[in-house]
Amino acid sequence: MFRIRTANKISPLGLELFPRDRYEVASDLPNPDAILVRSADLHQVEIPETVKAIARAGAGVNNIPLELCSERGIVVFNTPGGNANAVKELAIAAFLLSSRKIIEGIAWAKTLIDKKDEVPELVEKGKAQFEGPELKGKTLGVIGLGAIGVMVANDATALGMHVIGYDPFISVDAAWSLSRTVQKADTLESLLRQADYVTIHVPLTEDTKGLINADRIKMMKKGARIINLARGGLVNEADVSVALKDGKLSCYVTDFPNAELLANERVICIPHLGASTPEAEDNCAIMAVQQLMDYLESGNIKNSVNFPHCRLEQRSPFRLLVANRNVPNMVGQITSILAGANINITDLINHHKDKYAYNIIDTEQEIAQDVLERIAQVDGIIRVRAIKK
Repeated sequence: MFRIRTANKISPLGLELFPRDRYEVASDLPNPDAILVRSADLHQVEIPETVKAIARAGAGVNNIPLELCSERGIVVFNTPGGNANAVKELAIAAFLLSSRKIIEGIAWAKTLIDKKDEVPELVEKGKAQFEGPELKGKTLGVIGLGAIGVMVANDATALGMHVIGYDPFISVDAAWSLSRTVQKADTLESLLRQADYVTIHVPLTEDTKGLINADRIKMMKKGARIINLARGGLVNEADVSVALKDGKLSCYVTDFPNAELLANERVICIPHLGASTPEAEDNCAIMAVQQLMDYLESGNIKNSVNFPHCRLEQRSPFRLLVANRNVPNMVGQITSILAGANINITDLINHHKDKYAYNIIDTEQEIAQDVLERIAQVDGIIRVRAIKK
């Protein structure tokens, strides 16, 4: 019986996928095998030693202590693409809101409520102050062509925009999904120089923190607009505020408000609504649950942020799963121990990601506990687990 602790309210469509004869699911389970989380801050809680995996029903994993999890061999999953359509739709809305002064116009119209019969005439006289450009024919720069960025790029072309994209790490799947009309930018700087609108869809890392700053804003067209629905830290907000004041930028739309941004009339602050649709919550929960079940039952890894993608069809009844540091001769040491115990390997796969590696090893014989312990004692081994089909 696998024990799943939920750290937030999770969509029932996801939770219903857990077979109740093999899984126990609750928010207060002791010694869980895995944790299913949305926004709860796991930095502030003690993660039990029994935890083998954490699945985030969403894309960002800033609320999960990744380094701690990696050092303990806890595989952390996210659900890229699960909320992609929700974020894409909000991005399209952000383009329109940043251009047409819709919010300001609605707020002004509300002030006319006491004018009664004069309202139609006042509206006609006052509407010119809210004039704004159309999207058609304008250039959109999309930074990051993952699941969300590709959808934004494709739909923007359907709106008649000229779209250029920048992503030096674009995946094959994303490239296949991208419209042929989207132009490739060789550098970020090239994209920024051409774009009337810039939308950001990359994760927040040490390399991307402050991606949009004063130096890069200087390269942009006068009056350009920036949309950030990814992570607040991707944009240097102080530099953006200066550019808005100077007229270099026309508008900044962010899904991550703070007091300073809320006080700026040229900033449109959305209250973190990017993935706030019932459909996105359902999709992310379903993906998270499926990934957890596949890992717990088969050891396969898909969409992990700290361990490599690793999948092997199981053709023999016994399987060994080993997480280790990405250093030389780890596979050799593991297989030598198995050979010394007369364990025959039928299939094996080893992948690595940055500092860590992961092995799936299928065997003809069940591996005794003392053999597992010998493998676990090898310098560089982080976690050892055996499962039986």
